[in-house]
Amino acid sequence: MSAVIGAGAFLPFQFCSPKKQESTQADALLGAAKGILDDFGIQLYSVKENMAEDPVETIKAMASYGYTQLEGFDGGKGIFWGMSNTAFKSLVDDLGLDFIASHANTFQNLEQQAEQAGAIGMKYLICPWVGPQKSMDDFKRLAEEFNKQGEICKKHGLRFAYHNHGYTFDELEGQIPQDYLMENTDPNLVDFEMDTYWVYTAGTDPVDYIKRYPNRFVLGHVKDKSPDLPFEEPNGSTLIGKGMMDFPSILRTGMDNGMKYFIVEQERFDEITPMEAAKRNAAYMKSLIF
Repeated sequence: MSAVIGAGAFLPFQFCSPKKQESTQADALLGAAKGILDDFGIQLYSVKENMAEDPVETIKAMASYGYTQLEGFDGGKGIFWGMSNTAFKSLVDDLGLDFIASHANTFQNLEQQAEQAGAIGMKYLICPWVGPQKSMDDFKRLAEEFNKQGEICKKHGLRFAYHNHGYTFDELEGQIPQDYLMENTDPNLVDFEMDTYWVYTAGTDPVDYIKRYPNRFVLGHVKDKSPDLPFEEPNGSTLIGKGMMDFPSILRTGMDNGMKYFIVEQERFDEITPMEAAKRNAAYMKSLIF
């Protein structure tokens, strides 16, 4: 999830093409199968407009689609969407959902946020964005800061994680910033959430990178990349299973190397609403075998 780019909208033209009738048939077969994942979540930024209009009804819809976990974000009313932490927990508990984590501004009021999150049993507060940095010294300072934020979260009974974008995979002063963050943060304090889409878009193989750093990517964003846009297009996500990415291999590798939370995200939509996309992505996840 980017903190600065809004969701555009995209559905590949394959859904409008008669030659894709076999794709519809394949979807039906997928829907009839039982996948390997008992639990999977959605990053609520995928339906951010609906969350802004009516968070309660939107969350109820996510439960009806088959999601069992939620990852939140701060849409301007805090990570509990104007409710108290305990009221928000009651809402999701009543729906059979687990509010496992939230993207948050971990550079402000982290002590209070961590206390409230830990009190209701959340697993993670996640830094979703730091932006490109001017020098490796800036990333070195960030690694130190992440360790400190990890200490604060640990004190309140939850974990801290950093969610990557593509810029941490761009070489800077002869180094790859993401490598530096992986190797210079304390595994006892800092975990990582792999946004598989951004790793892939940066030209790195998610499977290889997960294997390179086992047990560091405890969370993963399941976010597919459209084959119908330029590869370098930053806002090019599509329905999961309709894009270029090999999620059976990625998720199997993740599961074998410590990834516990598999979280759907989509930011671009065309000729489909975010809610319908969320429903179809849930159907894919429920049927996924790897």
